[in-house]
Amino acid sequence: MKRLLALFLVILLCFLSVACNNNSSDVTDTAIPSATKTESSISLDGHFDADRDKICDDCGISVVTTFDFYAINDLHGKFVNTDTTVGLEGLTTYLKTTSATDDNPIFLSSGDMWQGGAQSNLTKGAIVTEWMNSIGFSSMTLGNHEFDWGEEPIVANAELAEFPFLAINIYEKSTNKPVDYCKSSVVVECNGLQVGIIGAIGDCYSSISSDKVQDIYFKTDNELTSLVKAEAQKLRSEGVDIVVYSLHDGYSKAPTTQIINDSALSSYYDISLSDGYVDIVFEGHSHVGYTVRDSKNVYHLQNSGDNGGISHAEIEYNFANRDYEVTKAEHVAAADYRNLDSDPVIAELLEKYKGQIIKADEVVGTNVVYRDKNFLLSTVAKLYFEAGQEKWGDKYNIVLGGGFMTLRSPGYLHTGSIKYSDLQSILPFDNELVLCSVKGRDMLNKFINTSNSNYFIYCGEYGNSIKNNIDANATYYIVTDTYSSSYSYNRLTVIEKYDAYTFARDLLAEYIKAGNLAG
Repeated sequence: MKRLLALFLVILLCFLSVACNNNSSDVTDTAIPSATKTESSISLDGHFDADRDKICDDCGISVVTTFDFYAINDLHGKFVNTDTTVGLEGLTTYLKTTSATDDNPIFLSSGDMWQGGAQSNLTKGAIVTEWMNSIGFSSMTLGNHEFDWGEEPIVANAELAEFPFLAINIYEKSTNKPVDYCKSSVVVECNGLQVGIIGAIGDCYSSISSDKVQDIYFKTDNELTSLVKAEAQKLRSEGVDIVVYSLHDGYSKAPTTQIINDSALSSYYDISLSDGYVDIVFEGHSHVGYTVRDSKNVYHLQNSGDNGGISHAEIEYNFANRDYEVTKAEHVAAADYRNLDSDPVIAELLEKYKGQIIKADEVVGTNVVYRDKNFLLSTVAKLYFEAGQEKWGDKYNIVLGGGFMTLRSPGYLHTGSIKYSDLQSILPFDNELVLCSVKGRDMLNKFINTSNSNYFIYCGEYGNSIKNNIDANATYYIVTDTYSSSYSYNRLTVIEKYDAYTFARDLLAEYIKAGNLAG
């Protein structure tokens, strides 16, 4: 009898050993119907954690796998350090160090990665895309500024990238089908568990020059919510354990509390998505840094943009109970990595693309005093007028030059030697100059008497002589750029384009070369 009892105990121990001889890398893709955070204890692959102490009740192994998410949004091509911006030298070292020290690091982007810095603009984003390859990014959500050069560079960069571009809601007008250069989601497997990342662009259509996106449209609001919900359900049915939402849209003000109310999110995020569909949201577009939770306890993170930091979240996933906990959600400041030694990949990429980016280091002249937004954009409006007057003034009575214009980071022109890269940073947009006709009433309402502080104009001698006696029904002529001309509410008709590849920064560069800011 004792021998039988001993044999029975041996068999039982062997059975328990087999049942619990699993670690997190052996977890199966058992599907679950909806989101996490259940309070009940669930048996999975023989592991139990009824007391929720993160240890298997039977075999004593840890039943927790930790994921570290590092998200970048609105980098705007800031590739190298300058006197006014933070580049990728130290950030590369920081991210590669996390790859070596964190168990399961996941790198993702929530859009606007390319447009802005000289090295990125001059390569149409290719140098940044290759940098992302070197880091090991899992995904990049497309932002509105990815479309500033049209769709062709996106397609080219999609072929170059070793990770997918995401945007569940970008559709072709001709077919009403999703565009083929991006995906709805991607699944990343880490240590046996699966993380699904869904990407979407917000209602940012008006932030893109319409001539660059004339063949596509974005599904937004309720349509976007339905798409994300369906994708989240599909991912969970396929065994995904955590669903991440990477959204190029975000809260527009710095939150004053850790819990953000639903109404504050409603302009860009449907709170019903937090009811079991998505587990964490990384955002972008608004350039506002925050780490907050919504009413459903789902975290929303965004960094301040222009390489001003990184969003970092640590999630512990309990694979016995099939639930998770956000154990850290923070903003990593640029000061934490700016002065780190540069990783060799930066020099390698600069060398690879040196033929395309040589113009970035060209010194165009000297600026003796600080120049702010109003001075610079008023000057650009004058340069628009003068360029147009020289080219078309013998055929048209041009009233004014200018239009809707903004400066990008750092938003001013520093003193001292000015490189082309400095101008590329503050005036990155490739908007071509155009001569347009306009009815008098629209010129008055949209340009001369507008209350929009982003409209800058310069009237020549003829314009100053008539601007107080405009005939509402008469036709007049102005020189602007393609961003203003393609904005339908301005009601402009393009008559002729200026010389190809001449943009606001080029006119300003020639102005500085002539010594106009040196005295």
